[in-house]
Amino acid sequence: MKRSLSILALTGTLAVGGLVGYELNARTTPATAVTQTAPDTNLSADSRTQGQMVPAASTYDGGRARTESEANTVQVVKDRQDGLVYVSVKESSAGSAQAQLRQRLQQQLPFSLPDDGSGQAQTGTGSGFFVTSSGDIITNNHVVEGASEITVRLHGDKTEYRANVVARAPDFDLALIRAEGLPAGAARPIPLGDSDTLDVGLKAVAMGAPFGLDFSVSEGIISSLERRVPVGTRGVEQSVIQTDAAINPGNSGGPLLDSAGQVIGVNTQILTGGSGQSAGVGFAIPVNTVKKLLPQLQAGKGGVIQTPTLGVQFTDLSVLSEQQRGQANLPAQGALIQEVAPNSPAAAAGLQGGTTSGLQLNAPSGTQGSADALSTDGDIITAVDGQPISEGDDLRRAIIGKRIGDRVKLTVQRAGKTRTVDVTLSAFSFPTSNQ
Repeated sequence: MKRSLSILALTGTLAVGGLVGYELNARTTPATAVTQTAPDTNLSADSRTQGQMVPAASTYDGGRARTESEANTVQVVKDRQDGLVYVSVKESSAGSAQAQLRQRLQQQLPFSLPDDGSGQAQTGTGSGFFVTSSGDIITNNHVVEGASEITVRLHGDKTEYRANVVARAPDFDLALIRAEGLPAGAARPIPLGDSDTLDVGLKAVAMGAPFGLDFSVSEGIISSLERRVPVGTRGVEQSVIQTDAAINPGNSGGPLLDSAGQVIGVNTQILTGGSGQSAGVGFAIPVNTVKKLLPQLQAGKGGVIQTPTLGVQFTDLSVLSEQQRGQANLPAQGALIQEVAPNSPAAAAGLQGGTTSGLQLNAPSGTQGSADALSTDGDIITAVDGQPISEGDDLRRAIIGKRIGDRVKLTVQRAGKTRTVDVTLSAFSFPTSNQ
């Protein structure tokens, strides 16, 4: 089954005849609160009751069952709900990058996306959360990129406030926006946790506005901490938090919380299987990425945080067959440079691309035209700051995680000899580069 990653930038409109609520009053007299505790579970190794199911501690209060986990979730939601923000955007034109993204998602989703009927500006929604008491809000870059107008609303309040982009970090799919005219004390920042201390299996609580449904909460667990998916405008694979807490279009930019009520991630993508809806595999940008970028975002003055670039085109040696590598006498791993852009950081450091067509790659089955030629005499980057390059995205991740002006030490092979090269990184623009 073909699976696809879906960005959660947009909201859907659910067509329903009506929403009817009802209340069950099974009891007319107040009930006395009763606490049920687990029995003694100190069982000996040879106990016949080994493996016995033990009921969780529960509190029955007024007919409402409250396990410890339920009580924790309720408290987390009550404590953090006022830090949640609903983000609405109007794009400048139907041809904007965000509008085109909306159009692609509309073809995937089994419902209509809201349209103002003008055929011009498009609208969409997402989520966000306060990180300062002065009104700074973290959301996804894909929620606000290309927007001509941004408004936000707070939990439990229909008042709309204008917001401006303070700065964007497109390569990390993060943006900082700032609300205008908020009443004193209205901005309730949610504390940021530490995503480096997480474990698989811990509770995860997602808050946001999926499908435009204001203030929705879902709960699950952290399903994986070993997942890497393409993130940001350049699609560089980065480490993310995987969760089975239901997240859907409109949850973009909303917080993923732990049982202490701390932000551990920013909801950003789902793995859909083609339906466009959450299938229990959602991804969140780790909060430590937010913490690392926050000072730069707050000082951004409406600009874009640029990430450094080497200015090279390269081939990932790990994707070549053993036979192909042996034919060209290439190592099993590394980034084989094909081209070095003039005036780039790589050029300034003396890195060299290939000059000969040393290896003919087979054309993909069913395609027309000749096979691709791979130059095999360029420099091979095998490590960055001592960390081996086992696949091409290792190089991309290593560079994108640096700041402009940083120096990196590359381990490079040339003509069978290994040396180290110091490179000073910059925001060099190389539109057709792999890095």
